[in-house]
Amino acid sequence: MTSYKSTHLFGGAIVCDLPDHFADVSRLRQVPDNQEVYIDKDGFTSIIVDITERVGPSGPTSLEEDGRALTTHLEELVGDDVDTVKVWNTTETQFTKLDSSIPAYTLIATQTPKSTDSDSRRAQAPDFTALILTLVRLERENTDVLVTINVPHIKGEYDEEEVDLALGKQGALLGSAVEYAARIWESFEVRDWELFKEV
Repeated sequence: MTSYKSTHLFGGAIVCDLPDHFADVSRLRQVPDNQEVYIDKDGFTSIIVDITERVGPSGPTSLEEDGRALTTHLEELVGDDVDTVKVWNTTETQFTKLDSSIPAYTLIATQTPKSTDSDSRRAQAPDFTALILTLVRLERENTDVLVTINVPHIKGEYDEEEVDLALGKQGALLGSAVEYAARIWESFEVRDWELFKEV
């Protein structure tokens, strides 16, 4: 069973539970001010919390507009490789410690690297990377908060027979990431709303 620790993000303005075995990347290298990045010390999974400008119209938005915003953020995340991405499902998400009127959505997608001519580059690339992308739409703050869990599946590091998303088989790595996401949804708390004026 995974153990978690209450983690202060953005100087304590946001607090949420992250797995104990994840390390703060900013202790190793520069991370943009609008991001917090944590990486699995024992694997390849990373958790990124991103504060971004709100996508789409200002004011209240429809489910359709929020869906487009989620798609826009996914496209920005994967860049030119959008044609290598498959979205498996999208759901509305409830954050326990945020007001229930704040819309949030989560999608699960996979990105398969483009085949390259170089065998050495292909050997280092994951078979695919699973993404759990959660979007929190803060209308009043004109902000979108993104929580992205990246789960690279590297040959030899996972049981290929356990993973078939078309059949609903997530495998151990993605299963753990779904658990991390659920814990974040339960524990994510904004303690200083002024943060969104600074970023």
